[in-house]
Amino acid sequence: MIFQIIWSESAAKELKKLDKTVAKRIFKKVSELSENPYHSDVTKMVGDPYFRLRIGDYRVIFDIQNDMLRILILNVGHRKNVYKK
Repeated sequence: MIFQIIWSESAAKELKKLDKTVAKRIFKKVSELSENPYHSDVTKMVGDPYFRLRIGDYRVIFDIQNDMLRILILNVGHRKNVYKK
C-alpha cells in the first residue's frame, strides 16, 4: 500500500524556513513514509494521537489516516521548538 503525503500549510511554511540541506533531508525521509509509515524512526507520541519522525535534531509530527491511505504532515521543526505548538 502506498500512502499519499499531504503537507499542512503551517508544516510547508516551516520547512521552507529551514536550511536547504536540512529541508531536503526531511523531505526525503517524509517521502519514504509513503511506503512504510511505521518504520523504525517513527514513534507514537505519548498523550497524543499523532506520530513523530526523528531526523537528526529535527522532528516531523504527523497523523496516519489508514482508512484513507494518507499521511498528514502537521508540523516540522527543531526538536527544541516543535512540541510547543
